[in-house]
Amino acid sequence: MDTAERPKPPTNAGRKFPAEILTAAEARALLYAPSDRAPTGLRNRAIIATLYGAGLRLAEALALKPSDVNFDAGEIRVLHGKGDKSRTAGIDDGALGHVARWVDTRRSLRIRGRVLLCTLGGDPLDPRYVRQMLVRCAMRAGIDKRVHPHGLRHTHAVELEQAGFTASEIQQQLGHASLNTTAVYLNHISPSARVAKIRNRRSAL
Repeated sequence: MDTAERPKPPTNAGRKFPAEILTAAEARALLYAPSDRAPTGLRNRAIIATLYGAGLRLAEALALKPSDVNFDAGEIRVLHGKGDKSRTAGIDDGALGHVARWVDTRRSLRIRGRVLLCTLGGDPLDPRYVRQMLVRCAMRAGIDKRVHPHGLRHTHAVELEQAGFTASEIQQQLGHASLNTTAVYLNHISPSARVAKIRNRRSAL
């Protein structure tokens, strides 16, 4: 494992925190926090792009093989999602471009690791490294929120809802087992529609 990728024990073990959704500006600042010169920086951008741009779970992203990404179709094939279920997730062109740049970097460095998002030696990344990397990038980007992998998945889901995607489409993208799970999920992290209706209602005040 690269020295910079040696993880430290998690500091939030056993504790739960409320979801904190990033704005589009914050997500962009986070994406561009890693170096655009160092190979590890380009890889870390690809990690952020995959978590945010496709809404993958961290384990799903770290298990991807290079062949799981279809650049022509803008698809990511998740072979072993939660419950060992497979699905095809979409990814936007902007995020896909960062993944493509990492693929080119891998090729130029002759990295032959089995997984797409790997160390420079080709080994799988430790999930704790990714969590700590996001914290460092958030600090560098000046984001005053708790930034973590699942929070990027939350942000992806909220943006889909705001863009008019149906709950069924969001369910399929996220790989939820049931539509009810997606409804509860969105209600928990994105009450924006309800809040907007309350704000715009007529009252006696």
